Amino acid sequence: MIVEWDRIAKSFDETRRYPWKECLEFMKGKKGIALDIACGNGRHIIPFASFVEHVVGIDASAEMIKIAKRNAEEAGIKNASFFVANACFLPFKANTFDSAIFIAGLHNIKGKDTRIKALKELHRILKENGMALISVWARWQDKWRKHFLKEFFKMKKNFGDIYIPWKRDVNVKRFYHLYSMRELKKDAKKAGLKIIKAWSVKKVSKKHADNHFLMVKK
Repeated sequence: MIVEWDRIAKSFDETRRYPWKECLEFMKGKKGIALDIACGNGRHIIPFASFVEHVVGIDASAEMIKIAKRNAEEAGIKNASFFVANACFLPFKANTFDSAIFIAGLHNIKGKDTRIKALKELHRILKENGMALISVWARWQDKWRKHFLKEFFKMKKNFGDIYIPWKRDVNVKRFYHLYSMRELKKDAKKAGLKIIKAWSVKKVSKKHADNHFLMVKK
């Protein structure tokens, strides 16, 4: 899976230039040390660095981390660090971070138990009362709604799993698990996270939400 993200890192960077408003709102007022899990090209690291003392970005793709470092350097960011790491085995001590974001990354982890493991790791590294923002792709969004309606009646064990092609500079298929809000809340609670707020938005879809958000607390 990591190979696919290494291959698309350059074109991914070209299409992911701006931070999401939901993330910017979450960052306001945050202090101390922050973590960006699955940071990609670092588009959220740059604004986060203006609020907190230090921000750390991790991603499983070495190519993504190279790009994130470059983008941070070009933006003049001095209080950021980057590591190649697995979201399910974060290389940090428990109770290290005051806040964290996990944006559009959880849904790329294959296997329900493995995704819950990543959420448990998020819980572990947060300080007591530490806050985090999580986002995933919504299952019933416009683009994939018909696909999952057909899959629903097949009673598949891993309902929600799909491989989505990236067709810019290279043609590769990326694993996604598209979530219902109910499932996302259930997995977060299993990981020990307290849900503060849950909402859905339309980023591209016209009719049905394409992204779910959770604001959680340890």
